[in-house]
Amino acid sequence: MSVFVEVDHIDRIFPLPNGNTYTALKNIDLKIQQGEFISLIGHSGCGKSTLLNIIAGLDRASTGGVILEGREVKEPGPDRMVVFQNYSLLPWLTVSENITLAVDEVYKNKPKGERKGIVEHHIDLVGLRPASNKRPGELSGGMKQRVAIARALAIRPKLLLLDEPFGALDALTRGGLQEQLMKICNESNLTCVMVTHDVDEALLLSDRIVMLTNGPEAQIGQILDVPIPRPRQKLEVVNHPSYYGLRNEIIYFLNQQKRAKKRQQVKQPAVIAANGLEKVNLELGFIPLTDCAPLVVAKEKGFFEKYGLTEVTLSREPSWKEIAKGVGTGRLDAAQMVAGMPLALTLGAGGKTPIPVVSAMNLSRNGNAITFSKKLYIEGVRTLADFKAAIAQTPDKIHTLGMVHPASMHNLLLRYWLASGGIDPDKDVSLTVIPPPQMVSNLKAGNIDGYCVGEPWNSRAVYEDLGFVMATDLEIWAGHPEKVLGVTEEWANKYPQTHLALVKALLEACEYCDDRRNRDEIIELLCRPEYVGTAPEYTRPGFIDPYNRGDGSEPEQLFSFNQFYVNKTNYPDRAEKLWIMTQLARWGLVPFPKNWVEILGRVCRPDIFGEAAREVGFLDIGRDPKTMIFDGIVFDPDEPITYLKSLEIKHPLRIEEVGIDLVASR
Repeated sequence: MSVFVEVDHIDRIFPLPNGNTYTALKNIDLKIQQGEFISLIGHSGCGKSTLLNIIAGLDRASTGGVILEGREVKEPGPDRMVVFQNYSLLPWLTVSENITLAVDEVYKNKPKGERKGIVEHHIDLVGLRPASNKRPGELSGGMKQRVAIARALAIRPKLLLLDEPFGALDALTRGGLQEQLMKICNESNLTCVMVTHDVDEALLLSDRIVMLTNGPEAQIGQILDVPIPRPRQKLEVVNHPSYYGLRNEIIYFLNQQKRAKKRQQVKQPAVIAANGLEKVNLELGFIPLTDCAPLVVAKEKGFFEKYGLTEVTLSREPSWKEIAKGVGTGRLDAAQMVAGMPLALTLGAGGKTPIPVVSAMNLSRNGNAITFSKKLYIEGVRTLADFKAAIAQTPDKIHTLGMVHPASMHNLLLRYWLASGGIDPDKDVSLTVIPPPQMVSNLKAGNIDGYCVGEPWNSRAVYEDLGFVMATDLEIWAGHPEKVLGVTEEWANKYPQTHLALVKALLEACEYCDDRRNRDEIIELLCRPEYVGTAPEYTRPGFIDPYNRGDGSEPEQLFSFNQFYVNKTNYPDRAEKLWIMTQLARWGLVPFPKNWVEILGRVCRPDIFGEAAREVGFLDIGRDPKTMIFDGIVFDPDEPITYLKSLEIKHPLRIEEVGIDLVASR
């Protein structure tokens, strides 16, 4: 599908009276399809209305531009119509005359009778026939806004732009107009962009919600898809299984921005080599999963402060995609990453610009499971062989499985597991990326048949009787690297002592997490709303309590299910990262680099780990270089290409030299 509106990397910079400048918007990049309803949401001063005005042609971007159906927007035009919050009606004209004024200007070449017909049709469309001869002073606020909408629609724009159109209305009037607008947009396949502060309004009306960060230099912080089918009724939207999860994501984003604004308002003195560190105020990203425990413990138990990191903020991110973006743009100093992300970013997976990323330690091992729907269980699917048979018996059905990120061990182990049973993960099933907190709601809605994810999202599906655990990762590769610490190479080079302090703090936190005497306390921390925010009853299994698979078997105590320190968990093993690289190449995510030794040297930094471990008093000894998967195939790190070629189910192999200039620091 071709792009209807393209907002192409725009900045908007305003001159100030003192000669300085104010950057309102920075690097805004957005593509809108025809018929989409997009909402812009964010705190006051984040540039929502400025962006809307640029799309409308009422303002010009300082850099970049807006393309509408292949043509650059340089000025206002009848193909775009704006509905403002303050109605903007001429008080001396009637309802009919206000609409006629716009129609006569745009369609001056049409016969008078045809123009009158257009006006009358749109008066009826918004239900204003009894008030057609009244002036604005005789109308209620809701009726005035109907006139503004009718006037906008009457010139038949390609793009309708709404700037908080219902903000000044009472709840009952607002609800009626929202339903009327939805009906009109659906019937006309109208493309809309709306500015709003109302989260529920955005969820009701939108296909996608674009959330902007605080100004100055506001950016698109997150784009949320609203997978609620149309046509929509307000009650049906509220009762949709995804509704509250989506609402919570928006609220959490807005609260994060509120906290960030407060921090910005408190001016901190410049820090120069405080405690011997180059930087002591850090923003660290994490995903709400049980294995974010080392970051939470380092924050709450004072390990960051112990090593001189006095101002550490943990930023709860909505998806692994946002983690990658946050670290790549510098919004985050460092982050918990899925194990393959540093390699994928460095190699430019998915055709993206390479961003060299350094990983100096593993934060955890294991902790994942493959959960299938209870519906499949009832139908007799209990094993991988059963699933293969079910696929063969239902050739017209596409079985969809969720995973969290293409470079995650969830994706790579799920694919390996499927392929071991003769199932091609790209031909026989459909794999889709879903953020961890949205897995259960998608399973409940029937959007997916199963998923591979970390806890507590498997145990929650079991607890709610929505699914059963087909396999844990202990049965696929016990001891695999799961989450790692990731920073850009540029950041590591700029702040070497800070990086070392960060690794030392997290090493001590990891050791604390693997002392099972501390696990009850850690669960209490994780269940706080600012961290994982889940109920203890489905957060404890596997972490403390016996693990319930939901298949009728007796819950089993899995002591190494969540592993943070023991058995050399934290050592950044090159062979393990090389295996990950082979799997990224196996499934066509990246070419396999001929100069893989060089790439591994850039990404995997046991030297930094070793220095930190020694200073803390921990062992810095590496792991066994042989990687063993459940099917008994031994991975030889000296012959990765031979190993790749031996795998039966795979994409056509691409083996290429990765030029050092392609992954140079920015």
